[in-house]
Amino acid sequence: MNFCSNCGSAKLEKIIPEGDNLERFVCRECGTIHYTNPNIVTGVLPYTKNKEILLCRRSIEPRSGFWTLPAGFLENGETIEQGAIRETLEEAKLIVDDIALFSVISVPHINQIYTFFTGQIVNDDFGPTAESSEVKLFSIEEIPWDELAFPTVVKTLELYLQNGKGEVFNETLSY
Repeated sequence: MNFCSNCGSAKLEKIIPEGDNLERFVCRECGTIHYTNPNIVTGVLPYTKNKEILLCRRSIEPRSGFWTLPAGFLENGETIEQGAIRETLEEAKLIVDDIALFSVISVPHINQIYTFFTGQIVNDDFGPTAESSEVKLFSIEEIPWDELAFPTVVKTLELYLQNGKGEVFNETLSY
């Protein structure tokens, strides 16, 4: 961080503010403390009545060309459920129903928290978007494990297949 977003000053220093226990950027000019907090990624593990799972082939970096669950960064002013539904529509033109929180995965070394919901697919006119070059339903046997984009997606799919969708899982991943 080079400039204070409150006053524009370049007089920032990394110190432990009074009453805190972590170093923060503090503006020596106006006293504003600049907190850096984790990013929240939210998405859906979409499934059909026939137990197929929908995956999207990424057309954007990181991991362009690899398969993933529809997900993305939470926007200010929305709930994790709203964000998951929005991302699913943005990445796959997909509408889901009966969504339920399924997994919460902390990835502290990259300052991210992932929340995945399960949701039953409602529409059959889903398809690729600017963010996904391909959108496809996979039977459990067809899941392209070696072509999955992120460890959080692998973990969520493993949990879903091992334990069903009735329980919320909380994991911490290091990779």
